[in-house]
Amino acid sequence: MSELETLGLAEEFAHYRRTVLEEVEVPGPAAVRRTVRGRGRRRLVATTTAALALFGGSAVGYAAMSGPEHRPGPVDPTPSISVSPTPTDPATPTTSPSATSGGPASTAPNGRFSRAQLLGATVTLPAWRAGPGCPTSAVRISGDDREGVNWLIAIDHGDVDGDGAVETVALVQCVLGTRGPMQVVAFDRDEEGKVVTLGRVVATTIDKPQWLFGLDVVDDGTVRVQVGDIAPGGGWPGEWSQRQWRGYRWKGSTFAQVSGPTSFGPNPHSADLAVTATALVLGTADDGSRTGTTTVRIRNKGAAAVPRVELRLNVPSDVRPDVDGWAPCTNEPQDTRQPVTCGLGRIGAGAEVTLTLSFRAAEGAPVGTGSAVVEARPMSGDFTFLLDRQESDNRVAMAYR
Repeated sequence: MSELETLGLAEEFAHYRRTVLEEVEVPGPAAVRRTVRGRGRRRLVATTTAALALFGGSAVGYAAMSGPEHRPGPVDPTPSISVSPTPTDPATPTTSPSATSGGPASTAPNGRFSRAQLLGATVTLPAWRAGPGCPTSAVRISGDDREGVNWLIAIDHGDVDGDGAVETVALVQCVLGTRGPMQVVAFDRDEEGKVVTLGRVVATTIDKPQWLFGLDVVDDGTVRVQVGDIAPGGGWPGEWSQRQWRGYRWKGSTFAQVSGPTSFGPNPHSADLAVTATALVLGTADDGSRTGTTTVRIRNKGAAAVPRVELRLNVPSDVRPDVDGWAPCTNEPQDTRQPVTCGLGRIGAGAEVTLTLSFRAAEGAPVGTGSAVVEARPMSGDFTFLLDRQESDNRVAMAYR
């Protein structure tokens, strides 16, 4: 190479150092530390990879021999098992089994039925009381109150037998006129899913209670039923019935009352009067008119006093009240027409009132012979007529001649 060429090359290198190398940043201490750490991590990754290559094959093979062939899928719930109610000591309340983690709270079938499900099922009801009734074996409960059907009035749900599963409790009436019998019945479900009858909770009776107004199942399995002493209907409004909440619990084979009153006191809207009357025999008086008397006895057979009594005597219109015997009347019987009416005051429980009432028929009045109805009607203090428990003895036929 010639000297001229050597000088030219040197100038090119000098120019390179001035323009290019000035743009290059000389690494400082921080850059050096970052570089060292990166190299260390790369060495750790390489070491770990090598270890897995040495041991991975045997570990995977052990898992394949010890575990299932496939990854497990979702576990189906344990099928329900039918459990019969266990008889319990009446003194010891039945408690529901506690739920455990990882398993169902109860193995008993769920006996919850909706109203529609219960109406669509064939059921067997406990027998109705003696006398005309509705069918009970393999029947359908009705959603309306047609005559002669078992009418579903109300339902509720709860664990009433203590097996940890829910049952259905229903208020049913056998519709016979306005006062058909009623009962509360508990239903459960068997292992096939069908409705089965657990038992009767409570029913109406000829005496008391005559009516069931509602039901409620509480958390401890007690079935609360609102019972009434007198059934509505026949002139008796429902608001006059005395009402009580009574509680019933399952005792292994039947339901028994565990809370609430067990009897009713006298109903202030109810009475039980009885009346008798002797024959009215009219004889001729000195002035030509005809007079005579009848003895009327009114007895209060009820357990409560009757505030007022209205006595009615349906004698012929020509036979009018005379003077004697009418003083106890709170009104003026002479001013009443047919029937002749006498208002009486309070008659205590078990007490009776005897009246000897005189009558007169004008001379020549065509009285003839026959019978007149004598009736005693109980009333409240505000002159509202009360329902008499036995209306048949509230009236009697009185002969006259």
